This record gives sequence, structure tokens and C-alpha cells, in this order.
Amino acid sequence: MNFKDNVVKDFKRNKVIYLMLSPIILYYIIFQYGPMYGLQIAFKDYSPVLGFHGSPWVGFEHFIEFFNSFYFWRLLKNTILLSFYSLIFAFPAGIILALLLNEVKGRIFKRTVQTVTYMPHFVSLVVIVGILFDFTARDGLINDMLVFLLGIDPIAFMRESDWFRTLYIGSDIWQNVGWSSIIFLAAMSNIDPSLYEAAKMDGAGRFKQMIHITLPGIMPTVIILLILLIGKFMTVGDEKILLMYNPTTYETADVIGTYVYRKGILESNFSYSAAVGLFKSLIAFSLLVIANGIARKIGDTKLW
Repeated sequence: MNFKDNVVKDFKRNKVIYLMLSPIILYYIIFQYGPMYGLQIAFKDYSPVLGFHGSPWVGFEHFIEFFNSFYFWRLLKNTILLSFYSLIFAFPAGIILALLLNEVKGRIFKRTVQTVTYMPHFVSLVVIVGILFDFTARDGLINDMLVFLLGIDPIAFMRESDWFRTLYIGSDIWQNVGWSSIIFLAAMSNIDPSLYEAAKMDGAGRFKQMIHITLPGIMPTVIILLILLIGKFMTVGDEKILLMYNPTTYETADVIGTYVYRKGILESNFSYSAAVGLFKSLIAFSLLVIANGIARKIGDTKLW
């Protein structure tokens, strides 16, 4: 039986599952792969009047212009730093919370902590940033506490470029740490309990059990999520940054995604913004392939 016959046979056997999967496939075809046809405008001087085919071809002109621009290194630096800080601070936060919750024996306390940490994830991003603005205002809660406890002058946190990265990563951890811990808690529930019993008989305490059983048990999940996160390394939370930043914080807040938004949507420079966006996507794809290759070399867990 050849490959085609196997596919047909599998489709007939699981046609209901394929039917359930069809909306997801259509979504990616229409909204993810379909728009890739428009990437050709990155190599053209695109005009909506002339259309895709009528616009003149300019080759790599927009890419060269971006690489030689004043903003290139600042955008690249801010994008990499924000992604890197998210990788080393926000990503491990969910793992640490899951490990701590896994050690909690009281059900009521455990469920209360889970509920409190999950809740911010379901709050609108606009509301989250609004709360952040209120708390960090000159007459906000944080400044009131600093004045009361330390006697220092109020700080305009949201207008200080040096504070932007701290506020961005800190609020991201607060909003998503509980939600991200769900996956790791689910992975921990699949660990064989007999391993813990054997470790106890060998005299291992709870900390050693965590290090030698729990962490290795969830490591495949950690690696897969880490690879996916590296694949989004160049795609920082553009929507959140757009809500948080202002011209006074561009020095540390402006990233490639927000720059594409300003150039493409606000200035209607479609070809240039498409070239910048394509550059970002190519870097992200390269990082994904490299991360998966490294994971394949050092272990059995990989995406493909």
C-alpha cells in the first residue's frame, strides 16, 4: 500500500477528527499563509493604485535603507534585550511557581494561590496597562509608598526610559506567571509516583526529589516551550509596548514591531515596513531552526 492509499484510508477512518481540524487549517491558510503572497511588496515600490503587479521592482533597496538607518541598531538592541530578559526572568517564573505549588499540601491554600495567580491572565491587556499607569503615576500607589518609606521624590516611571524594561518584564510576569504554570503542573501530574516513593526510601528529601525527579520529569515540556519561545524571540509583545511607550521612552522601548506599525500604518510606507517585517521574520525562523537543532543534538526532545 502506497502513501496515497494510506492517507485515504486514514482519512476515512478519522474523518470526524479531520472535520474538527478543518477550521484550524482554514484559519492558517487564510490568515497566515495567504497573506504571504503580499510579501513581494517588500521588494517593490508598492502603490495601492498600481497594485502588486503594477508596482515597480526595487529589489533590496528597502532592506539596505533599513540597515543603514539611524534606528536599525537601536531597534535591534531593544528587541533582543526585551526578548532576552523575558527569556531569563518571565519564562522560569512559571516553572518556579509550578514547582512551589506542587510542594504545597494544603488544597485550599493551593487553589487560592492558583486562582489569584491565574486571574490577571484573563484581564484585558488595555486594562493591565491602565492599572500600570495608575500605580506608577506620580500620585500613584508605588510613589506614595516610596515617599512614605524612603522619603524620595515621586518618579515618573512611565516617562523614564530606564524604567521601561523593568516595568514591561515585571508586569508580564505578574500577568502570565499563573497561566504558564498550568502546563508545567500538568506535566508534573504525569510523573510516576513510585519514583518519589523510591527516592524517599533512599533518604531523599523534598528538595532533592524536586531536583532529581520533578525537574527531569518536566524537562521535555520545558524544552519544547523554550524552543517555541526562541522562535518568537524577535516578536516581542508589540501591542503591550504600543500601549506603554511614548516618545520619551523610545530609546529603550522602541522595537522592530512598533517601528513597523509606525512606518506601515501611520506613515503608509507599506513596502518599507514589509521589508522590515520580513527581516524580523527571517531572523525568528533562523533562531527557531537553530534552537531545534541544538535540542536535537543534546537530547531526544525536539519539534521535528
